[in-house]
Amino acid sequence: MSRIGKLPINIPQGVEIKISEDNVVSVKGKLGSLEQVVDPCIKMNVEEGVLHLQRNGESKREKSLHGLYRALLNNMVIGVSEGFHTTQEVIGVGYKAQAQGQVLELALGYSHSIFFELPDEIKVETITEKGKNPLIKMTCCDKQLLGQVASKIRSLRKPEPYKGKGIRFQGEVIRKKAGKAAAK
Repeated sequence: MSRIGKLPINIPQGVEIKISEDNVVSVKGKLGSLEQVVDPCIKMNVEEGVLHLQRNGESKREKSLHGLYRALLNNMVIGVSEGFHTTQEVIGVGYKAQAQGQVLELALGYSHSIFFELPDEIKVETITEKGKNPLIKMTCCDKQLLGQVASKIRSLRKPEPYKGKGIRFQGEVIRKKAGKAAAK
């Protein structure tokens, strides 16, 4: 039995789960609604505020899907009830981040500003304090979408290994290389 797949998913108050005939699970909560298509080899049932997943057979594929779909559905339940957030730092002299609605304007040392349009599901906020690096805070109910967008923003200027300039996740540690040795 899959260690992750056999764990039950507790459904908090205010979260509604519907399972259709063609194995589409829709989860609704105070922060939004999400849908996921589940493979037919996984059976789901909701009883007394708990969602259980069971697999039909013991093949390697079914065992791997068991844990996968349990994790995806658990993330959906957490997302619509609490939400997910990520914070990124913009590090570098003259590097700036500014949010205007769903458009994020970034000055990252290039000859032009970068305008990054965010999906409607993501809420973005930028914080610029004097003497500190600008921060980009994003919140969303969809963990997968949030991670994908955060990764795309980071790829616009990855942290370089000598000074550490670029966009990084808050708390991320960058391994720095030694520069040139002084000539003697």
